[in-house]
Amino acid sequence: MLFGQEHIDRYEATDGAEGHEWQGTRALILTTTGAKSGEERKAPLIYGEHDGDLLIVASKGGAPEPPAWYVNLKANPEVTVQVKADKFAALARDATPEEKPELWKIMTAEWPAYDQYQTKTDREIPVVVLERA
Repeated sequence: MLFGQEHIDRYEATDGAEGHEWQGTRALILTTTGAKSGEERKAPLIYGEHDGDLLIVASKGGAPEPPAWYVNLKANPEVTVQVKADKFAALARDATPEEKPELWKIMTAEWPAYDQYQTKTDREIPVVVLERA
């Protein structure tokens, strides 16, 4: 099973032939700019789709603090996304309160454990919408 940096390396080396399909769902590579460092940071993330946009969830397994990639994109919402061989610039934003219930259902269909993660934390886990730039 791929995970972490190994997942990123194999995904990028094979244009997603290895790493896009992951544990019964799909993964993309998100590249953010470090909020403090200003350096490029990459994360393999489960994604869903809605109306031409991609969706990711800032769950960190239900930890009380958000994942580092989410902190980074809140500081700089201009990101790069790779889905298989397709690499593109995107603008990241949190789903609105009106959008979130529908988008959450899409993401729990991709990864049912998101519902369990939400029960483990008082933090409201965001669904992030990636709009192609």
